[in-house]
Amino acid sequence: MKKIILAVFAFFAFGVQEISASGDQGFFKSLEYEVNAGTNIGGASPIPLPAEIRKINSYSPELNLQIGASVRKWFGAEDKWGAGLGIRFETKGMKTKATVKNYGMEIIDNGKTLKGRWTGKVQTKYHTQQLVVPLTAFYRLSSRVILNAGPYLSYAFRNDFDGYVFDGYLREGDPTGEKISFSGDSKASYDFGNELRTFQWGMQLGASVKVYKQLVVNANLEWGCNDIFYSSFKTVTFNLYPIYLNLGFGYVF
Repeated sequence: MKKIILAVFAFFAFGVQEISASGDQGFFKSLEYEVNAGTNIGGASPIPLPAEIRKINSYSPELNLQIGASVRKWFGAEDKWGAGLGIRFETKGMKTKATVKNYGMEIIDNGKTLKGRWTGKVQTKYHTQQLVVPLTAFYRLSSRVILNAGPYLSYAFRNDFDGYVFDGYLREGDPTGEKISFSGDSKASYDFGNELRTFQWGMQLGASVKVYKQLVVNANLEWGCNDIFYSSFKTVTFNLYPIYLNLGFGYVF
């Protein structure tokens, strides 16, 4: 993690050095750099909510921190339009409890793996640490407000998706299979972390508002465009897309 953070600031320092060396001439005349930090609020969600999920009993976002740097180039006499490239380290995660019916599941009970359809309660924890590279188009709405949109690519160097089931029963194989009940304090765990994608991509849409000199407040919606699981993973029968609102601040040079 320390190496990632150092790489982000090395990226920024290199850009500042380039600007200083080139002065206000040529390509670097309308070049800006920003360092930023913030938090992600959201989760991995099916779109729309499938019939298997009957009720969301609780939802808790984790402390999902983000730190990064970006460079952008403005074009035209009035610097209305621009393009930028960034790099950021971020965490995303959530905890949920839900009531489900015929939910695809593979659990571990007393060292034995059981696979089938679960009806009852399920608790899930999702956590990922990623290096994200956004490629962004900018539009200067006013002297204080800048809009942005564009795709991003991400590489996950840590992925977790686990939890446990309780207060219900598993039908082995399919909804008509042998019934295995869990009641009272009885529960069984599951772990799908190895089935999460390493590479993801999505779209980002947001805005920055200058609040004081070079200090800006940022809000960006990140919407993943592919399932967090590999396509070969069939236990969970619907797609889950990472959808997060990033709120934070930045300093522009």
